[in-house]
Amino acid sequence: MVEAILWDNDGVLVDTECLFFESTRRILDRAGIELGLENFLELSMREGRSAFQLAAERGWGERQIADLKRERDLLYSELLRRQVRVFPGVPETLKMLHGLMRMAVVTSSKRQHFDTMHADIGLIEYFEFVLAREDYGEAKPNPEPYLLALQRLRMKAEQCIAVEDSERGLAAARAAGLRCLVIPNDMTRNCSFQGATAILSGAVDVLDAIAILSAEG
Repeated sequence: MVEAILWDNDGVLVDTECLFFESTRRILDRAGIELGLENFLELSMREGRSAFQLAAERGWGERQIADLKRERDLLYSELLRRQVRVFPGVPETLKMLHGLMRMAVVTSSKRQHFDTMHADIGLIEYFEFVLAREDYGEAKPNPEPYLLALQRLRMKAEQCIAVEDSERGLAAARAAGLRCLVIPNDMTRNCSFQGATAILSGAVDVLDAIAILSAEG
């Protein structure tokens, strides 16, 4: 029986991963470092590492990289204020699930970015809590974010299900003992999701998937 849903944010609820990639790509380009989409997918969406690792490999120091990250964060915030889009079916799905089961967000986004993207889209009311990047030590694919969410809910992994869009998110959920529904987006559509409980076409399919899982016991 599924009693709670732990939602990833970027790429699942809101279409922001393309903005994060673009802001990172632009800043690295200014530094003379090329960041292609495949390289970004490997570093960020599979391994959960920073794309600024490319700068470190070229001999950039910690302070220089920190400056690059600050520039990227400012640009990313600017893009978020102008271009955030909620994925189709998300508001309707959350509204239908609200009150039927507990829901929370487990995201790798920094709190400031999460607050910016959710300032005017009306989704926060559906969640008990949000775990952002500052709330835990190790990011996905480490299971720590999901383990912390389970602790906060005071529930066992078998009572919950995660909804993700990336390989690192799936790996984190699985390592925490969670079943995981995957909703690929334009950036992650060609990634491998071996071990997913189901691969869905959109948020509206989450309800049917949960009904099937609950019927299976």
